[in-house]
Amino acid sequence: MSDATLHAHSLDPDSFAVQIADSIESFIVATTEVAKGDEPDSAIPFLLLEVSQLLLAGGRLGAHEDIVPEERYEPDTGPDMDVDDLRERFAAMLDPVDVFSEVFDPYQPRKAPVPSRISDSLADIIMDLRHGLAHYRAGRTTEALWWWQFSYFSNWGPTASATLRALQSLVSHVRLDQPLEALDGLDTDEDMADEVLAEEAGRVMLQEIAAPLGIRTRK
Repeated sequence: MSDATLHAHSLDPDSFAVQIADSIESFIVATTEVAKGDEPDSAIPFLLLEVSQLLLAGGRLGAHEDIVPEERYEPDTGPDMDVDDLRERFAAMLDPVDVFSEVFDPYQPRKAPVPSRISDSLADIIMDLRHGLAHYRAGRTTEALWWWQFSYFSNWGPTASATLRALQSLVSHVRLDQPLEALDGLDTDEDMADEVLAEEAGRVMLQEIAAPLGIRTRK
């Protein structure tokens, strides 16, 4: 965040609000740069790092007492920025490892995993974070913190957690020299049971993500 922005809000740079806003803005800037595709070879490990750091900020919001907005109704921030371009860029970059399976609530018994996309998740997270950032930049600090905390519990927190698990799994498969079962046929538009998800996982070649991480594949 720029010095001008900090001065405009008259906030201590060490305050909770500034630290959270800095973490969120850093995530948005960094992942938007990744989406440009200038360094595709390092995209997966870099996203793993960025989502991990974002979830630290989310954990701080989650552990904080409930933040109550100053106004009864949320002020209008104007139209949300379009994230479709980001979504498409991430999808192209992460193909063929974009789709993964996830259980949204581990405390709901016998819930089958559902297919999700890392590209969709990243775009949705950024849209949520930008919404709160619009409040913050307008000087509505409490409103921004309230939004980030609320949406952490309701949307971007679970989404980021699932995305982190997928990214960590990709890196782990490479580091441990365990080729992925491919995702041929696995699609987010289909409703499939556990056994079908397992059967639909075909073979994604290890070198798709091994080379960027500096891991040699076994011959």
